[in-house]
Amino acid sequence: MATTTEIRLRRWSCGLLLAAAAAAPAASAATVALDELTSPELRARIAGGATTVLLPIGATEQSGPHLALGKHNQRAQVLATQIAERLGQAVVAPVLAYVPEGSIEPPAAHMRYSGTISIPESVFEALLVSAAQSLCHHGFRDVVLLGDHGGYQASLERVAAKLERERKRSPWPACRTYALTEYYRVTQTAFVQFLESKGYAKDEIGTHAGLADTALTLATAPALVRQDLLGRALTPAERAGVQGDPRRATLAMGQAGLALIVDTTVQAIRHRVEQAR
Repeated sequence: MATTTEIRLRRWSCGLLLAAAAAAPAASAATVALDELTSPELRARIAGGATTVLLPIGATEQSGPHLALGKHNQRAQVLATQIAERLGQAVVAPVLAYVPEGSIEPPAAHMRYSGTISIPESVFEALLVSAAQSLCHHGFRDVVLLGDHGGYQASLERVAAKLERERKRSPWPACRTYALTEYYRVTQTAFVQFLESKGYAKDEIGTHAGLADTALTLATAPALVRQDLLGRALTPAERAGVQGDPRRATLAMGQAGLALIVDTTVQAIRHRVEQAR
């Protein structure tokens, strides 16, 4: 005969299972993340009109002593999710975290610093082509490449151009791929102008791991920022992988940048898709 404790445990377990079963449909309905959906759920989502898919591309690279190596990956995930939610009827593919970062041996560019992972440009572009074709095969009509790193923007454009040249002869002539370079460009233009209007100088704003970069990370992945290091000047050795000064970066500053990126990207996607149709 079961004890009172065993009976309670069984009831508790049954309750958890029922709660999980009830929550599953709601969770699948709410998410825009492709890898959080089952295959039949994704098929139904596409059949229901969700024919736009965002392919976020990050990087695994050094960003000085105060920003973690996955900065771009986390940022691309957060921003792509917000963009998809604003667009409606859109899905977000998993973030591509491995990108060209310079020669591995002898090490060049960010490969000179621990933790950076680099792949050849040709491999990167072939990977993007195959990923886009896979998404087209499953029924998406608009594949949007969102690159969070400046170093491979030209690759995104080459990939989109290649797929467009081959589109009408492919098994998926209605599926188009877009290199949404506006997504990255706004971080180097409108966001910089916004910061300058607040009195920050360009050498403080920086181009890598400086004020702007750190602020965006505070707004997307604060756990990746070593905030204790923002309270002091970096030593010459620490500054080796940093262009800019991150010390005055704030969450509010980063949130303003996020709003600019999301607004600009949503508008650009809608415009590109409308033009294509």
